[in-house]
Amino acid sequence: MSLRLTDIVLTYPDGDTRLTAVDHADLHVPAGTVTALVGPSGSGKSSLLAVAAALVTPDSGEVVVDGTTVTGMSRAQMTTLRRKKIGIVFQQPNLISSLTASEQLEVMAHLDGRSPRTARRLARELLASVGLAELAGRRPHQCSGGQRQRLNIARALMNDPAVLLVDEPTSALDQERGTAVIELLTTLTRRRGTATVLVTHDRAHLDDVDDVAEIVDGRLTASVGR
Repeated sequence: MSLRLTDIVLTYPDGDTRLTAVDHADLHVPAGTVTALVGPSGSGKSSLLAVAAALVTPDSGEVVVDGTTVTGMSRAQMTTLRRKKIGIVFQQPNLISSLTASEQLEVMAHLDGRSPRTARRLARELLASVGLAELAGRRPHQCSGGQRQRLNIARALMNDPAVLLVDEPTSALDQERGTAVIELLTTLTRRRGTATVLVTHDRAHLDDVDDVAEIVDGRLTASVGR
């Protein structure tokens, strides 16, 4: 399982011209590793993550997720690919307030056609893996910020994705809780063999990842050091 982006170009309309958000970017994330994507605001981090998530189709270039070429897929095909092979951890958890922690995960399994019994079992296992086994019956307002972010991560892993894309998971957390979340992400990545991309502004956590790529004005430089 891996993620490979090759010669990605992404532009957006800007008046009579087009603005280049991603400029001939190459990125390879092997299975079981975490690559941090860093760069200033407006540098293209979110645009590149959207391409990797099959949410946006680039102008040119190739995206390969776990051996499947995304380029040229229809919207319906990309939706299926995201459900089966891509887990996304958004900056804000966006949990459903009326659902318990276990139910937040079970919904994902139901969408993938799993039986209720299988969904409950997988939810229990994942909640235990992120240290939330005792909180399975709690709703989001009964959990701390760090717990909600752990639940967000567990939900993204519910359908055993090949690729995990994580957008600023520590932005709303203090340093201690943020460090714990990054440690959890690296542990789960190695244990589950995902190819993980971590978008972050916080360089304090870069020692914990396998590689660092910096993007500035849409141009990506891999292995920039820590």
